[in-house]
Amino acid sequence: MNFFRGVMGGQAAGPQPSGAETIQKLCDRVASSTLLEDRRDAVRALKSLSKKYRMEVGTQAMDHLINILQTDRSDSEIIGYALDTLYNIICSDEEEEQDENTQKQVDDLGAQFTDHFIQDPEHLTLLLTLLEEFDFHVRWPGVKLLTALLKNQGPQVQGVILVSPMGVSRLMDLLADSREVIRNDGLLLLQQLTKSNAAIQKIVAFENAFERLLDIITEEGSSDGGIVVEDCLLLLLNLLKNNSSNQNFFKEGSYIQRMKPWFEVGDDNSGWSAQKVTNLHLMLQVKQSGRVCPPPRLSFRSTQQGSRCGFTERSSVLSTINTVSEVIRGSQVNQDYFASVNAPSNPPRPAIVVLLMSMVNERQPFVLRCAVLYCFQCFLYKNQKGQGEIVATLLPSTIDANSISAGQLLCGGLFSADSLSNWCAAVALAHALQDNLTQKEQLLRVQLATSLGKPPVSLLQQCTNILSQGSKVQTRVGLLMLLCTWISNCPIAVTHFLHNQENVPFLTAQISENLGEDERLVQGLCALLLGICIYYNDNSLENYTKEKLKQLIEKRIGKENFVEKLGFITKHELYSRAAQKPQPIFPSPEEMLFDHEFTKLVKELEGMITKAVHKSSEEEKKEEEVKKTLEQHDNIVTQYKELIREQDAQIQELKEQLSSMTSQNEQMQATMTQQLSQIQQHKDQYNILKLKLGKENQNQGEGSQVNGMQTEELTQLREDVEELRKQNALLQTQLDDKDALINKLVSEQSLYTSMNSYFVDLTQELEALRCQLQSQSAELNQVKMERQELLRRAEAGSSNPENDGSMDALGVLSTQAEAKSSTESRAELEQQLASSTSTVAILQTEKAKLQTAVQESKKEQDDLLILLSDQDQKIFSLKQRLKDLGESVEDEDEDDLDAKDQMDDDEEEEDDDEEED
Repeated sequence: MNFFRGVMGGQAAGPQPSGAETIQKLCDRVASSTLLEDRRDAVRALKSLSKKYRMEVGTQAMDHLINILQTDRSDSEIIGYALDTLYNIICSDEEEEQDENTQKQVDDLGAQFTDHFIQDPEHLTLLLTLLEEFDFHVRWPGVKLLTALLKNQGPQVQGVILVSPMGVSRLMDLLADSREVIRNDGLLLLQQLTKSNAAIQKIVAFENAFERLLDIITEEGSSDGGIVVEDCLLLLLNLLKNNSSNQNFFKEGSYIQRMKPWFEVGDDNSGWSAQKVTNLHLMLQVKQSGRVCPPPRLSFRSTQQGSRCGFTERSSVLSTINTVSEVIRGSQVNQDYFASVNAPSNPPRPAIVVLLMSMVNERQPFVLRCAVLYCFQCFLYKNQKGQGEIVATLLPSTIDANSISAGQLLCGGLFSADSLSNWCAAVALAHALQDNLTQKEQLLRVQLATSLGKPPVSLLQQCTNILSQGSKVQTRVGLLMLLCTWISNCPIAVTHFLHNQENVPFLTAQISENLGEDERLVQGLCALLLGICIYYNDNSLENYTKEKLKQLIEKRIGKENFVEKLGFITKHELYSRAAQKPQPIFPSPEEMLFDHEFTKLVKELEGMITKAVHKSSEEEKKEEEVKKTLEQHDNIVTQYKELIREQDAQIQELKEQLSSMTSQNEQMQATMTQQLSQIQQHKDQYNILKLKLGKENQNQGEGSQVNGMQTEELTQLREDVEELRKQNALLQTQLDDKDALINKLVSEQSLYTSMNSYFVDLTQELEALRCQLQSQSAELNQVKMERQELLRRAEAGSSNPENDGSMDALGVLSTQAEAKSSTESRAELEQQLASSTSTVAILQTEKAKLQTAVQESKKEQDDLLILLSDQDQKIFSLKQRLKDLGESVEDEDEDDLDAKDQMDDDEEEEDDDEEED
């Protein structure tokens, strides 16, 4: 004991031993002492030296400390000292500021000691066993030590714990510890344990981790809780992200319903703390990562219908819910519902208004304002109805002085003193105009009252006024993005912008100046705005036509300089970052410069503006003429295509009529065959009746009067039969004519087939003519360029008289060749078009003839059917008269009557079909 008194600060004579010597003596004492008390004092002394002499203690004492953990497990005090010492040498808790090199050395030292400790897996197994001890002095330092080992060498430690029997279960027991410090450090331990290891994540989840974590979050106050809630949420994210098994387990359990109270946010006018914002943001990430509902768009619809998720009404009032943003993005149904949601405020206000109030409030956290902006952008994405509603709140006819509207908040943010509010409001208003020409024109009507006694100015004019006042870079960038989005593809807005005589001089001055690095982006955006004024200019203002603006650029700025300044936008490092994804994620407010949708607009306009600036007026006129010519040819081809489609439809209709007439002909032939059979039966019956009457005349003399009457009847029957023969012959002749007509229609069908192929060839020929016209236009341009080159050479060589004649001759020859080529190509094209027009007229005449033939054939068919019906009626009356004369009707006659009824029904059905046709 005297030895320790001397080592730990006793006043001993002579030179004091160094730290390494003292540690060596302590290590020898730990290894050689037989008394537990001596060993305990030595380990306690090593613990006190381990922070100052981390290297020496780790190098000399680690093996002795591990041996203490194995041999002295019965004494919790010495075990606690040993664990604290190991923790101090593996993980440095020094909070002093260190330079980069020193910090790297500290981290390397901890990694070396960690490697030495886990070199034998039994050491980790021993540490897991010690964590079962309930003694605070053992369990707490053991948790900290294992956490430090996981931080330094996570995958290796995870592998040992994974194969250790009941290793994960022992660590899960830490969450049930009644001592908060151990429970909280246990959360940190499980966070490190579950990083990037799906197998351990599954084991932790099935060890009832979800239940325990949700209990802790509820106990700590949900979103109003402190850092413990944040740690629980981070652990939940580790368990759910990229782990479908845990996601399904979370979904199938009762945990979804338990998440509802997280989003019950009351009215708090004092604002949210930074911790609450962080907690809410993590809660929404848990919701999104766990896929606790079906896919986002379906999820939102189902909650509108009262499904079990029940998040919509609570989460729609939150300002940091990126999940809701994804749900409503591009979904008209969800966007309409979101627009109708009121926030639980007093008085109730639309959720959109509450969101914008947070966005333009500079006291709100930056991450919250970014999330609100993205939510507003998702609400307006491909939502023309929502865009109209936002712009309408700015129009004079809809302004309500007694309530706060979205338009008022956007204008307030646009002209506030906070540059971030200016930028967010400008971007939000630009999204209300995105791809919506109607709202761009409507926004021109907005008038603003600047001050008392002064007339109101338009919103467009006020934006340019603030721009010219030289505000912060972020404000000017936001206003320039708004103006570019506003006037692009809107000639009326361009005219309004150019009508202010100060705008163009301001833009040219900004572009032409040599400013610093920070101002280059502003110069590029000014060049883009001026280029839009050129490209979408309708030449309605005489002082600012396309040609005059291009001349102004050439004189004041220079075309090459203008294009170079325009290229500054895409070369900016923040441009590519914003172009990657729609959600605005910025590490700091100063880097919030570009909007994702605006990067698309820049990419679309940059090339077009560059070409427009370099083109001359003559080239533009020629291009317009070529476009008009091509449009005319396209119209001709379109007309031919429509004509071909109509004729194809008519040919198809004729085919159907031909098929119908063929089937009707077959039916008529079958009917005629049946009628001929019936006539033959009538003839046979007539012969039999004639024989019977002859016998009766010979045997019965007194019935002369009756026989006379029967003779008259027989005579009449003979006449009727003869008439039926004539009608049969006539019907046969008509059937032959029908066959001939059908054959003619078949031949005409082949003719229409050939006509169809001809029209296809004609369409291809017109396409070839169009390509020929384009090539000839290119040749004309080439000849023009050669003539200009020759003229230039002629001017250069004007001092030499010998060259004058040759140059003039070459100019005349190039002009004559150009005129001759153009005249010949135009004459040839006009001749081909005239030929195509005459061909179409001939085909239309043929079509009219065919339609007339079809109508005549249909009329003859109707007449034929009427004759057949009359013949059937006469046959029926003859049979009836035979019955009246006393002749018995056989079974065949009854069958004939049934057949006649069937024929009548068939004829009626055919008549109905013809009427339908």
